[in-house]
Amino acid sequence: MEKHFKTGDHVQWNSEAGQVSGRIIKVHTADFDYKGYTHYASKDEPQYEIKSDKTDHIAAHKGSALTKIKRENGRGNQ
Repeated sequence: MEKHFKTGDHVQWNSEAGQVSGRIIKVHTADFDYKGYTHYASKDEPQYEIKSDKTDHIAAHKGSALTKIKRENGRGNQ
């Protein structure tokens, strides 16, 4: 089953450089173009735009690639 997240959730994912974490800034429930590619999304299988915690880089990922993490200040839920 696909994982579902919401705007503001703090998540992590694997990249070529290792573990990356960031905050979801947009949820896509329809196909969208991003960085020259069409990303396929639907209400049942959304894709997420995530802003990296360490840089201003924006990534797009499916929920299956993401894991929700606690905020460092302890106020988030896992």
